[in-house]
Amino acid sequence: MKLADKKIGFAITGSFCTLKHALIMLENLKNTKCDIIPIISENVATLDTRFFQASDFVARVVEITGKQPITTIPAAEPIGPQKLLDMLIIAPCTGNSLAKINYGITDTAVTMSAKAHLRNGKPLLIAISTNDGLSNNAKNIGHLMNAKNIFFVPFRQDDPIKKCTSLVADFSLLLPAAEAALEGKQLQPVLIN
Repeated sequence: MKLADKKIGFAITGSFCTLKHALIMLENLKNTKCDIIPIISENVATLDTRFFQASDFVARVVEITGKQPITTIPAAEPIGPQKLLDMLIIAPCTGNSLAKINYGITDTAVTMSAKAHLRNGKPLLIAISTNDGLSNNAKNIGHLMNAKNIFFVPFRQDDPIKKCTSLVADFSLLLPAAEAALEGKQLQPVLIN
């Protein structure tokens, strides 16, 4: 299924070292001619890091999408009842956000967006970036892989030697993973090397 003319939420969480990839994915998604609704976690929207100044990052998201991002829980809540999206993508999705989604915790704009969106039976695509994917978050990944309407961008170990439990999505596979998710399919293989 093609992405053109679809309404796609693009949520960004605080895996600050992969935010540059988020901008590339956002640009690639925009090139498909879909309508993007940007959603940014409160931390990404407000914290300056060695990777980005928060205001510069938000400005770049606005430049790409032409829209102010959703950054609060009250602004994210209408995604569900108003059936705003055909798909929600969380890229990057931290282990913290992943665990919250698994346990139904909605204390950020991104986790509220996920909860609100999933109630409509539409696909949620997760591009993980977490240092504990093969330790504390392994159970959450496994549980979400079995959940209805939740899909993953294929992922690999980030650095098997220095960070042996770290996982990161192959961001170059975001578009084919999104097309597959819209058809209710998980892009395979999900574990890549």
